Amino acid sequence: MTHMKRLSLRRIAYMLCVVVLSELLLSGCGAVPLTGRRQILLVSDQEIFQAGLVQYREYLGSATLSSNSSATAMVKNVGQKLADATESYLRTNGFESEISNFAWEFNLVKDTQVNAFCMPGGKIVVYEGLLSVAKTEAELAVVLGHEIAHAVAKHSNERMSQQILAQYGMAILSSALSEKSAIVRETATTVFGLGAQVGMMLPYSRKHEYEADYMGIVFMEIAGYDSNSAVEFWSKMAALGESSVPEFLSTHPSDSKRIANLQGKISDAKTVAQSIRFR
Repeated sequence: MTHMKRLSLRRIAYMLCVVVLSELLLSGCGAVPLTGRRQILLVSDQEIFQAGLVQYREYLGSATLSSNSSATAMVKNVGQKLADATESYLRTNGFESEISNFAWEFNLVKDTQVNAFCMPGGKIVVYEGLLSVAKTEAELAVVLGHEIAHAVAKHSNERMSQQILAQYGMAILSSALSEKSAIVRETATTVFGLGAQVGMMLPYSRKHEYEADYMGIVFMEIAGYDSNSAVEFWSKMAALGESSVPEFLSTHPSDSKRIANLQGKISDAKTVAQSIRFR
Protein backbone atom coordinates (compact mmCIF):
# COMPACT_ATOMS: atom_id res chain seq x y z
CA MET A 1 0.00 0.00 0.00
CA THR A 2 1.41 3.39 -0.96
CA HIS A 3 2.09 6.15 1.53
CA MET A 4 -0.68 8.31 -0.01
CA LYS A 5 -3.23 5.51 0.25
CA ARG A 6 -2.36 4.95 3.92
CA LEU A 7 -2.83 8.66 4.59
CA SER A 8 -6.19 8.61 2.81
CA LEU A 9 -7.42 5.63 4.82
CA ARG A 10 -6.32 7.25 8.05
CA ARG A 11 -8.09 10.45 7.08
CA ILE A 12 -11.27 8.53 6.27
CA ALA A 13 -11.08 6.61 9.56
CA TYR A 14 -10.55 9.86 11.42
CA MET A 15 -13.53 11.50 9.71
CA LEU A 16 -15.73 8.51 10.50
CA CYS A 17 -14.74 8.73 14.16
CA VAL A 18 -15.56 12.44 14.19
CA VAL A 19 -18.96 11.80 12.61
CA VAL A 20 -19.83 8.97 15.02
CA LEU A 21 -18.65 10.96 18.04
CA SER A 22 -20.62 13.98 16.90
CA GLU A 23 -23.77 11.89 16.57
CA LEU A 24 -23.20 10.42 20.01
CA LEU A 25 -22.70 13.82 21.59
CA LEU A 26 -25.70 15.32 19.82
CA SER A 27 -27.94 12.44 20.85
CA GLY A 28 -26.63 12.77 24.40
CA CYS A 29 -27.11 16.51 24.68
CA GLY A 30 -29.53 18.01 27.15
CA ALA A 31 -30.43 21.43 28.52
CA VAL A 32 -30.53 22.32 32.21
CA PRO A 33 -33.92 23.62 33.43
CA LEU A 34 -33.89 27.31 34.45
CA THR A 35 -30.42 28.07 33.06
CA GLY A 36 -30.72 26.48 29.62
CA ARG A 37 -27.05 25.45 29.70
CA ARG A 38 -26.28 22.67 27.23
CA GLN A 39 -24.70 19.53 28.64
CA ILE A 40 -23.46 16.15 27.43
CA LEU A 41 -25.30 13.20 29.00
CA LEU A 42 -24.06 9.80 27.83
CA VAL A 43 -25.87 7.78 30.48
CA SER A 44 -29.63 7.18 30.45
CA ASP A 45 -31.73 8.51 33.31
CA GLN A 46 -32.64 4.96 34.30
CA GLU A 47 -29.01 3.87 34.48
CA ILE A 48 -27.91 6.88 36.51
CA PHE A 49 -30.83 6.59 38.94
CA GLN A 50 -30.25 2.86 39.45
CA ALA A 51 -26.55 3.40 40.06
CA GLY A 52 -27.32 6.14 42.58
CA LEU A 53 -29.97 4.05 44.29
CA VAL A 54 -27.50 1.22 44.89
CA GLN A 55 -25.08 3.62 46.58
CA TYR A 56 -27.87 5.31 48.55
CA ARG A 57 -29.21 2.04 49.94
CA GLU A 58 -25.72 0.89 50.83
CA TYR A 59 -25.11 4.15 52.68
CA LEU A 60 -28.38 3.96 54.64
CA GLY A 61 -27.57 0.37 55.55
CA SER A 62 -24.44 1.57 57.37
CA ALA A 63 -25.84 4.83 58.77
CA THR A 64 -27.95 5.45 61.88
CA LEU A 65 -31.13 7.45 61.41
CA SER A 66 -31.60 10.35 63.81
CA SER A 67 -33.70 9.76 66.91
CA ASN A 68 -34.55 13.47 67.09
CA SER A 69 -38.19 13.38 65.97
CA SER A 70 -38.68 17.14 65.71
CA ALA A 71 -35.52 17.65 63.64
CA THR A 72 -36.41 14.69 61.42
CA ALA A 73 -39.90 16.14 60.90
CA MET A 74 -38.40 19.51 59.92
CA VAL A 75 -36.09 17.90 57.35
CA LYS A 76 -38.94 15.92 55.82
CA ASN A 77 -41.34 18.87 55.87
CA VAL A 78 -38.92 21.37 54.30
CA GLY A 79 -37.76 18.74 51.83
CA GLN A 80 -41.27 17.92 50.67
CA LYS A 81 -42.15 21.60 50.24
CA LEU A 82 -39.11 22.03 48.02
CA ALA A 83 -39.89 18.85 46.09
CA ASP A 84 -43.44 20.13 45.44
CA ALA A 85 -42.04 23.51 44.36
CA THR A 86 -39.54 21.84 42.05
CA GLU A 87 -42.21 19.72 40.41
CA SER A 88 -44.40 22.80 40.04
CA TYR A 89 -41.62 24.53 38.11
CA LEU A 90 -40.98 21.49 35.92
CA ARG A 91 -44.69 21.02 35.22
CA THR A 92 -45.26 24.61 34.13
CA ASN A 93 -42.13 24.96 32.02
CA GLY A 94 -42.26 22.02 29.66
CA PHE A 95 -40.31 19.54 31.79
CA GLU A 96 -43.27 17.51 33.09
CA SER A 97 -41.78 14.28 31.74
CA GLU A 98 -38.85 14.75 34.13
CA ILE A 99 -41.05 14.48 37.23
CA SER A 100 -41.37 10.72 36.91
CA ASN A 101 -37.60 10.51 37.37
CA PHE A 102 -37.90 11.46 41.03
CA ALA A 103 -39.00 9.42 44.04
CA TRP A 104 -38.24 11.89 46.80
CA GLU A 105 -36.85 10.75 50.14
CA PHE A 106 -35.49 12.92 52.94
CA ASN A 107 -33.56 11.34 55.79
CA LEU A 108 -31.76 12.81 58.80
CA VAL A 109 -28.85 10.69 60.01
CA LYS A 110 -27.04 10.67 63.32
CA ASP A 111 -23.71 12.24 62.45
CA THR A 112 -22.01 15.40 63.73
CA GLN A 113 -20.58 16.36 60.33
CA VAL A 114 -21.92 19.52 58.69
CA ASN A 115 -22.99 17.66 55.59
CA ALA A 116 -25.80 16.80 53.18
CA PHE A 117 -26.02 15.10 49.80
CA CYS A 118 -28.56 14.20 47.15
CA MET A 119 -28.43 11.13 44.93
CA PRO A 120 -30.03 11.07 41.46
CA GLY A 121 -33.75 10.43 41.76
CA GLY A 122 -34.17 12.73 44.75
CA LYS A 123 -32.67 10.64 47.56
CA ILE A 124 -31.48 13.24 50.07
CA VAL A 125 -29.54 12.73 53.29
CA VAL A 126 -28.95 15.44 55.90
CA TYR A 127 -26.47 15.01 58.74
CA GLU A 128 -27.49 16.20 62.21
CA GLY A 129 -24.37 18.37 62.31
CA LEU A 130 -25.76 20.56 59.54
CA LEU A 131 -28.60 21.66 61.81
CA SER A 132 -26.08 23.30 64.13
CA VAL A 133 -25.62 25.88 61.37
CA ALA A 134 -28.95 25.71 59.48
CA LYS A 135 -31.11 26.44 62.52
CA THR A 136 -34.23 27.68 60.73
CA GLU A 137 -36.44 26.13 58.06
CA ALA A 138 -35.35 28.80 55.59
CA GLU A 139 -31.65 28.10 56.17
CA LEU A 140 -32.25 24.37 55.81
CA ALA A 141 -34.15 25.14 52.60
CA VAL A 142 -31.00 26.81 51.24
CA VAL A 143 -29.06 23.55 51.52
CA LEU A 144 -31.88 21.23 50.44
CA GLY A 145 -32.77 23.48 47.50
CA HIS A 146 -29.13 23.43 46.44
CA GLU A 147 -28.94 19.63 46.66
CA ILE A 148 -32.24 19.18 44.82
CA ALA A 149 -30.91 21.47 42.09
CA HIS A 150 -27.93 19.16 41.55
CA ALA A 151 -30.39 16.32 40.91
CA VAL A 152 -32.69 18.34 38.64
CA ALA A 153 -29.74 19.65 36.62
CA LYS A 154 -28.42 16.06 36.26
CA HIS A 155 -24.99 17.09 37.45
CA SER A 156 -24.17 13.52 38.50
CA ASN A 157 -24.96 12.29 34.99
CA GLU A 158 -22.81 15.05 33.55
CA ARG A 159 -19.89 14.17 35.82
CA MET A 160 -20.26 10.49 35.01
CA SER A 161 -20.37 11.24 31.28
CA GLN A 162 -17.22 13.33 31.56
CA GLN A 163 -15.54 10.55 33.52
CA ILE A 164 -16.51 7.96 30.91
CA LEU A 165 -15.23 10.11 28.04
CA ALA A 166 -11.97 10.81 29.88
CA GLN A 167 -11.39 7.17 30.78
CA TYR A 168 -12.68 5.35 27.71
CA GLY A 169 -12.66 7.98 24.98
CA MET A 170 -13.57 6.61 21.56
CA ALA A 171 -13.82 3.07 22.95
CA ILE A 172 -17.25 3.93 24.34
CA LEU A 173 -18.48 4.40 20.77
CA SER A 174 -18.09 0.73 19.94
CA SER A 175 -19.35 -0.60 23.28
CA ALA A 176 -22.43 -2.77 23.22
CA LEU A 177 -25.21 -1.73 25.57
CA SER A 178 -24.28 -4.52 27.98
CA GLU A 179 -20.68 -3.33 28.01
CA LYS A 180 -21.79 0.25 28.51
CA SER A 181 -23.86 -0.78 31.53
CA ALA A 182 -20.76 -2.35 33.08
CA ILE A 183 -18.85 0.87 32.39
CA VAL A 184 -21.61 2.88 34.06
CA ARG A 185 -21.52 0.68 37.16
CA GLU A 186 -17.75 0.98 37.35
CA THR A 187 -17.79 4.74 36.90
CA ALA A 188 -20.55 5.12 39.49
CA THR A 189 -18.16 3.76 42.10
CA THR A 190 -15.90 6.75 41.50
CA VAL A 191 -18.60 9.38 41.09
CA PHE A 192 -20.80 8.37 44.03
CA GLY A 193 -18.08 7.12 46.35
CA LEU A 194 -18.41 3.44 47.20
CA GLY A 195 -16.98 1.76 50.31
CA ALA A 196 -15.00 3.89 52.72
CA GLN A 197 -16.07 7.06 50.97
CA VAL A 198 -19.80 6.32 50.88
CA GLY A 199 -21.74 9.54 51.15
CA MET A 200 -18.74 11.61 50.08
CA MET A 201 -19.27 11.96 46.36
CA LEU A 202 -16.83 13.15 43.73
CA PRO A 203 -16.83 16.97 44.03
CA TYR A 204 -18.94 19.02 41.69
CA SER A 205 -17.27 21.66 39.55
CA ARG A 206 -17.63 25.32 40.46
CA LYS A 207 -19.81 25.73 37.39
CA HIS A 208 -22.19 23.14 38.84
CA GLU A 209 -22.10 24.77 42.26
CA TYR A 210 -23.02 28.21 40.98
CA GLU A 211 -25.77 26.68 38.87
CA ALA A 212 -27.16 24.74 41.85
CA ASP A 213 -27.00 27.87 44.01
CA TYR A 214 -29.19 29.79 41.56
CA MET A 215 -31.64 26.98 40.89
CA GLY A 216 -31.86 26.25 44.60
CA ILE A 217 -32.93 29.76 45.55
CA VAL A 218 -35.56 29.71 42.79
CA PHE A 219 -36.99 26.48 44.20
CA MET A 220 -36.99 27.82 47.75
CA GLU A 221 -38.75 31.01 46.61
CA ILE A 222 -41.46 28.94 44.88
CA ALA A 223 -41.80 26.96 48.12
CA GLY A 224 -42.41 30.19 50.04
CA TYR A 225 -38.99 30.71 51.62
CA ASP A 226 -37.10 34.01 51.38
CA SER A 227 -34.00 33.50 49.23
CA ASN A 228 -32.20 36.23 51.20
CA SER A 229 -31.70 33.44 53.74
CA ALA A 230 -29.11 32.01 51.36
CA VAL A 231 -26.86 35.02 51.94
CA GLU A 232 -27.38 34.73 55.70
CA PHE A 233 -26.60 31.01 55.67
CA TRP A 234 -23.42 31.29 53.59
CA SER A 235 -22.27 34.19 55.75
CA LYS A 236 -22.60 31.91 58.77
CA MET A 237 -20.65 29.22 56.93
CA ALA A 238 -17.91 31.75 56.16
CA ALA A 239 -17.70 32.56 59.85
CA LEU A 240 -16.72 28.95 60.57
CA GLY A 241 -13.28 29.66 59.14
CA GLU A 242 -11.26 27.60 56.68
CA SER A 243 -10.24 25.02 59.25
CA SER A 244 -13.89 24.22 59.93
CA VAL A 245 -15.15 24.07 56.36
CA PRO A 246 -17.20 20.87 56.06
CA GLU A 247 -16.28 18.21 53.50
CA PHE A 248 -19.24 18.87 51.22
CA LEU A 249 -18.21 22.53 50.93
CA SER A 250 -14.45 22.08 50.62
CA THR A 251 -14.43 22.34 46.84
CA HIS A 252 -17.27 24.82 46.52
CA PRO A 253 -16.71 28.43 45.39
CA SER A 254 -15.12 30.74 47.95
CA ASP A 255 -17.57 32.26 50.43
CA SER A 256 -17.14 35.84 49.20
CA LYS A 257 -17.67 34.90 45.54
CA ARG A 258 -20.62 32.67 46.37
CA ILE A 259 -22.33 35.34 48.46
CA ALA A 260 -21.74 38.01 45.82
CA ASN A 261 -23.10 35.69 43.12
CA LEU A 262 -26.19 34.90 45.17
CA GLN A 263 -26.85 38.55 45.92
CA GLY A 264 -26.86 39.22 42.20
CA LYS A 265 -29.35 36.38 41.54
CA ILE A 266 -31.94 36.93 44.28
CA SER A 267 -34.02 39.49 42.39
CA ASP A 268 -34.22 37.22 39.35
CA ALA A 269 -35.09 34.21 41.53
CA LYS A 270 -37.98 36.11 43.10
CA THR A 271 -39.27 37.14 39.65
CA VAL A 272 -39.13 33.58 38.31
CA ALA A 273 -40.81 32.19 41.42
CA GLN A 274 -43.57 34.78 41.30
CA SER A 275 -44.36 33.87 37.70
CA ILE A 276 -44.77 30.22 38.76
CA ARG A 277 -46.94 30.96 41.80
CA PHE A 278 -49.38 33.09 39.81
CA ARG A 279 -49.90 30.73 36.88
